[in-house]
Amino acid sequence: MAELEIRNLHVEIEDKKILKGLDLDVEKGKVHALMGPNGSGKSTLANVIMGHPALEVTEGTITFKGEDITEAAPEDRSQAGLFMAFQYPVAIPGVSVSKYLRMIINAQREARGEPQIKIKDFARTAQEAMELANIPKDFSSRYLNDGFSGGEKKRMELLQLALLRPEIAVLDETDSGLDIDALRTVAEGVNKFAGPDMGVLIITHYQRILHMVKPDAVHVMYQGRIVKEGGPELVSVLEDKGYGWIAEEVEAGAVA
Repeated sequence: MAELEIRNLHVEIEDKKILKGLDLDVEKGKVHALMGPNGSGKSTLANVIMGHPALEVTEGTITFKGEDITEAAPEDRSQAGLFMAFQYPVAIPGVSVSKYLRMIINAQREARGEPQIKIKDFARTAQEAMELANIPKDFSSRYLNDGFSGGEKKRMELLQLALLRPEIAVLDETDSGLDIDALRTVAEGVNKFAGPDMGVLIITHYQRILHMVKPDAVHVMYQGRIVKEGGPELVSVLEDKGYGWIAEEVEAGAVA
């Protein structure tokens, strides 16, 4: 049984149907790649997994560790062990990285009925996480994502991964708009943190990050559904042939 199971998921936003009967399993300890052309519903899926309030689930279920979380609040999903790295992280001027990190640690501790982390313990924990994510010390005193480059914003997401150690991490087009050095940073982070205790769902329509992070499973999305699944070899097929043949197969199947 996969930690994250999605069954027959139908999702609308402002009466527009985006997901149309989607099925997907994401297992802890494995790297899953979700690919597909623009407009296929990939980011909608990422957001609905985390409980975005603007999205309406009209049918189907999202199950995490055996519990139905289809209607759960975003904070409850996070506290259960789900994490999402955003394509475009928001800047929060006036809130330091250090203050933000301590806040999210304390939110997790409060949910478990634990007292707030002591400043000394937080300093040590944060420093260990920054070393794991290969982030300089002065990062913690800067305001959250304020004036950050694209690569620095992605490092911030990796820092949260290192600190929170979720069971399933959803990375929504985290490779979008990055130069090769920033892309390598993201790939190194994913390779470092993915393992027996963490599963990763990388959402992308590029193949380049998947040359640095080898997925265990590849899922192809088209018009709101998963229409093809396979191993890492499917990445090479998509690189050679694009997505046109996927559309042709889907349309041929509909006619048949």
